Amino acid sequence: MTETTCIEIKNLTKTFSNGEVRAVDNLSLRLEKGQTVGIIGADGAGKTTLLRLICGLLQPDSGTISVCGLNPVTQKSLLNAKIGYMPQKFGLYEDLSVLDNLNFYAALKNVSPDFNQMLEFADLKRFQNRLAGKLSGGMKQKLGLICALMGMPELIVLDEPSVGVDPVSRRELLKMVKTTVQNQTTVLWSTAYMDEAHGFDTVVVVDRGKIIYQGKPQDLAADTLGFENKVIELMGGYAPKPSLVAQNYHLNGSGDGFAVEAVDLVKRYGDFYAVKNNTFHIKKGEIFGLLGPNGAGKSTSFKMMCGLARPTGGTARIMGIDIVKQASLARSHLGYMAQKFSLYANLSVRENLEFFAGAYGLKGKLADEAVSRMTEIFGFRRFLNDNAGDLPLGYKQRLSLACAVMHNPPVLFLDEPTSGVDVITRREFWNHLTSLAQKGVTILITTHFMDEAEFCDRISLFYKGKTIATGTPQELKRLAGAQSMEDAFVNLILQNGREIS
Repeated sequence: MTETTCIEIKNLTKTFSNGEVRAVDNLSLRLEKGQTVGIIGADGAGKTTLLRLICGLLQPDSGTISVCGLNPVTQKSLLNAKIGYMPQKFGLYEDLSVLDNLNFYAALKNVSPDFNQMLEFADLKRFQNRLAGKLSGGMKQKLGLICALMGMPELIVLDEPSVGVDPVSRRELLKMVKTTVQNQTTVLWSTAYMDEAHGFDTVVVVDRGKIIYQGKPQDLAADTLGFENKVIELMGGYAPKPSLVAQNYHLNGSGDGFAVEAVDLVKRYGDFYAVKNNTFHIKKGEIFGLLGPNGAGKSTSFKMMCGLARPTGGTARIMGIDIVKQASLARSHLGYMAQKFSLYANLSVRENLEFFAGAYGLKGKLADEAVSRMTEIFGFRRFLNDNAGDLPLGYKQRLSLACAVMHNPPVLFLDEPTSGVDVITRREFWNHLTSLAQKGVTILITTHFMDEAEFCDRISLFYKGKTIATGTPQELKRLAGAQSMEDAFVNLILQNGREIS
């Protein structure tokens, strides 16, 4: 290992389930100091396992690792002082304030508790007394980043720091890291967002525990297939097949007219308006995208439309039925997939399917047929007796979608259904969704993947609880003077008062 090398890995292997699952497979990797490195791979490819091995949080079965000149297994305490680590799940104390969390980490790292510059840079100073659990997704990630960057570590390891974060906040996070780190600091950043890769010095694509590409992102982008398609090809490719979900969907009474209506919808908490005078009408068979930054009020709108939160004012109707006056009847026409995994983690896959079949009014033979149908369509057979909470993220999302569609509802509400999953799984999801829409199913969806927004028939851009623009993807791009949906999103938000720090 030379003086310029930060990480050197040789023939690294890590297995789980008594050797049956090989998460890292004879992997070798060398990274120089001072690089920002993107780790890209499918769900279950081994990215998180690799990062945990590098940090000394897991011990390898075989092979060697040298990180900052130290062995993560035998010299972990020395290595801890040189590493800043941000786990995939929010790892701070949600019942402590922003400032309390920062003071705690400063004490752990034995650094000065002077956070003013970082708080201002991250636009968190005005929220320093707010509980961490009450922050928006983007603010939580910024707080986690501040803690990881604290003490200017030699190596910063960020496990999907931007998952579920809007495009504006994603740009802020990457800028925050690049502006803060020193020249010799190495950054490992795993991500499911292909557009982020252009901001890295080096890209490492991992598949089935092996490295299948290491090099400059512009070399992938220069390929005639394009960056995302080239990554998919490296992972084995994706060929769309007829959607078995749509083929087995029995939709009654699609007809014409509006399937979903919101008229002057308001949700107020004290003096704070989470949603303010929101109005939209969605035609039957239409895919309608609800986009906006974290904290814009999208999920609150979803909860009101589903009858999970009572509007302060206004009207919401599903298939012409008032969601407040006839909540049970309105919800019977609806399938809902929440932003966070909301199934029963301690129940098996089979038990979750059976529970939701009953909850949606399916009984006896109809319930059994629905469970069997979802099992075959989504490939759950080998997971049927596993707890839902132990599934890989991609299969958790499949299970959530299966529970939402098993009663063949005419309307689907999907709140960030592909958040955190890999590009191939996202393609599979959208193959199902576009096929369902062609069959007449109405879909209201939120997403932070701007390439997914292109699949929507129309989009409502939401900011500070209000609609600031509505139209087709092409109409919004023309309105914003942008070539891509990501640039359109950013430009329109900036035009309405958001500043990138």
